[in-house]
Amino acid sequence: MRRLNKPWPIPVQVGSDGRPRAVGSLAVSSVQEEWLVEDGWWTRRPLRRRYFELVLEDGSNVVVFSEPDDGRWFRQRT
Repeated sequence: MRRLNKPWPIPVQVGSDGRPRAVGSLAVSSVQEEWLVEDGWWTRRPLRRRYFELVLEDGSNVVVFSEPDDGRWFRQRT
């Protein structure tokens, strides 16, 4: 069985406001949407992620997220 939408680690450069400025070697042209997901707060390992839907300088769209407590970034693939 293969897991769908598996996140992959990706290098993201962020600005002083915490928003992505570049993903890999590509600059962010625009932020289409931003949202926060908080789930499982009643468990030992709650989920907290900050998502961004981005348009990169090559015209591609990508969804990335960070887990604010550890600062790592991931690309959400479908």
